[in-house]
Amino acid sequence: MRNTVQALFFLFFSISIFAQEEPKQINIVHGANFMKDEIKFPGTSIFSKDEKQVQFEHQGADLWCDVAIYFLQENRLEARGNVLLKQGDSVQMTSKRIDYDGDTKLAKARGDVVLTNSNMTLKTDTLRLDREKQEAYYQDYGTVVDSANTLTSRIGRYFMELKKYRFLDSVHIDNPQYTLDSEQMDYYQTSKNVYLYGPSTIVGENYKIYCERGFYDTKVENGYGIKNTRIDYNDRVIEGDSVYFNKAREFASATNNITVTDTINKGVIKAHYTEVHKAKDSVFATKRAVSISVQEKDSLYVHGDTLMITGKRDERIIRAFRNAKFYKTDLSGKCDSIHYEERTGITQLITRPILWNGENQMTGDSIHLKSNLETDQLDSLKVLGNAFIISLDSISKVGYNQAKGKDLFGKFIANELKIIDLVKNTEVIYYMYNDDDELIGIDKTICSAIRITMADNDVEDLTFFTNPDGDIFPEKDLPENSRILKGFVWWGDERIMTKDDIFDEDDNTIELVVIKGIDNPIDRDAEEEERSNNENDPINKASNNKATDPKKKVKPKKVQ
Repeated sequence: MRNTVQALFFLFFSISIFAQEEPKQINIVHGANFMKDEIKFPGTSIFSKDEKQVQFEHQGADLWCDVAIYFLQENRLEARGNVLLKQGDSVQMTSKRIDYDGDTKLAKARGDVVLTNSNMTLKTDTLRLDREKQEAYYQDYGTVVDSANTLTSRIGRYFMELKKYRFLDSVHIDNPQYTLDSEQMDYYQTSKNVYLYGPSTIVGENYKIYCERGFYDTKVENGYGIKNTRIDYNDRVIEGDSVYFNKAREFASATNNITVTDTINKGVIKAHYTEVHKAKDSVFATKRAVSISVQEKDSLYVHGDTLMITGKRDERIIRAFRNAKFYKTDLSGKCDSIHYEERTGITQLITRPILWNGENQMTGDSIHLKSNLETDQLDSLKVLGNAFIISLDSISKVGYNQAKGKDLFGKFIANELKIIDLVKNTEVIYYMYNDDDELIGIDKTICSAIRITMADNDVEDLTFFTNPDGDIFPEKDLPENSRILKGFVWWGDERIMTKDDIFDEDDNTIELVVIKGIDNPIDRDAEEEERSNNENDPINKASNNKATDPKKKVKPKKVQ
């Protein structure tokens, strides 16, 4: 008895499942004129309109047309002439012809197809509508118009429940404020958000964005890119692993491997975090930050824990804060902070400054370098307060040539330091050699002023002014402790020899931020895998065959 009950239950359950899965027949609501044509359309019923159009109904959808060829056994129909398909109160589609399959609930519309849903309109020549999946698909160019944008592409898919579009190939958005071109894009109808998955270019009133994977909010014109991203913004080009842009705030920021190029002044900033404030015409950079500017074919590298560049064209001010360093061929330095003003051409080294010119080390309370505004070459040098210049004796490699005074003034000719004037309470210790590089003696002199004439960054001549008092001592007659001037400090181990020396160990061991990607509410990678594995979906088959389509694809060009 128990086995019989189980068998009956199983039979009833199987019949119920079968009944649920069996497709429902297409219903005729208004047949109007009826005829048959067994020669052209064997086994079919043909309906044509009278005062009203022919009407069919199928599982929540109604279809009207002028002529319908109904395949009863196959549960499908061909609707022709002024075709209208309605699904609920929100979705309707018009066309010249629709082929509808009641078993798969798949409609193929052709000829001036218009699909409307809420405040969206889709126009194309051929559209497939899958009522089971609530998806619509075209593959021969279409146009979508909503309350904010006009979008066109060669291939498109509309997910009706999500109100989401996926556009492929020659994607274009036309908006009064901007244009967008992409190879592949997801667009959400409600939020007006765009997710970019291929070479994409956005051009606004005063900005241009290129990326190969990114996000963009079309309502407020902000977004970010996380692959090969570049923004042309207010005479600056910003490139980095991840770049963010906000039009309303007039703001852009970038993270990891960043380059900001000043297209006017030809300067470059590199860092791992940067902010650009358009309204303030300023750039903030940190994490291995360096400013690079070209001066007479010789680049100047300025580094600090933090860099700030402010000011309009020809009025730029560069500030480097904390552990500031700079490097230029034959000229380098370090201090607590650096201040450069383009309008005056003056670079200030502030707090514990050290300047190296060739083999010469210069220190003082503050150091100023002035550039020629017309030639961009170095013009002059000031060391103010406790000025001290030191160089290792180039022959013995033991002693140090030294000169000190209250202030130091230098003159550059063709970017080379030629004249040094030390003033007030000056002292000098200098190792003197004959033409055979034999030590003559050590000159130790005190006077009111000293002029040092340089050649190839080495001392060529010394001139003493106003009551010099000193002598040339034989090496054996001058004790070691008398060969050092008061205040002497040698910083040779910290000399910056190359552009890479401006970075310390902390700069070189920075751990970059992990770029998390795009916060897309849909897992795009999972979707792609599911689509590629679904071989029975005719819509997906058409999409997968896109790669072999002989039609030429127009790709947006990368911003140059």
